[in-house]
Amino acid sequence: MKEALRMALINATEQNFDENINSGVQLVDFWATWCGPCKMIAPVLEEVATEMDGKANVVKVDVDENQSLAARYEVMSIPTLIVFKDGEPVDKVVGFQPKENLVQVIEKHL
Repeated sequence: MKEALRMALINATEQNFDENINSGVQLVDFWATWCGPCKMIAPVLEEVATEMDGKANVVKVDVDENQSLAARYEVMSIPTLIVFKDGEPVDKVVGFQPKENLVQVIEKHL
């Protein structure tokens, strides 16, 4: 059971990003290791991934290692969280968010 929960949190790169978001609902976290608010939201995202398991995934993209993805989705500040549905961006929030807000944003697109 624990392994399934861990699978809901995915680290994506430029090489596998499209295949990770092409179907269903995904919350993509654009973040960096040096970003304070990104560190604050990380445990919140783990809770969201666990709570939404089977409905939506949380996909993490390190903007320092994947700059072309950040540019492609016009990520200007981090954390930026974009909801994708079947490969298309459908919603976006910037900055630290409480878990309830993130779940609400995801559920709008399920």
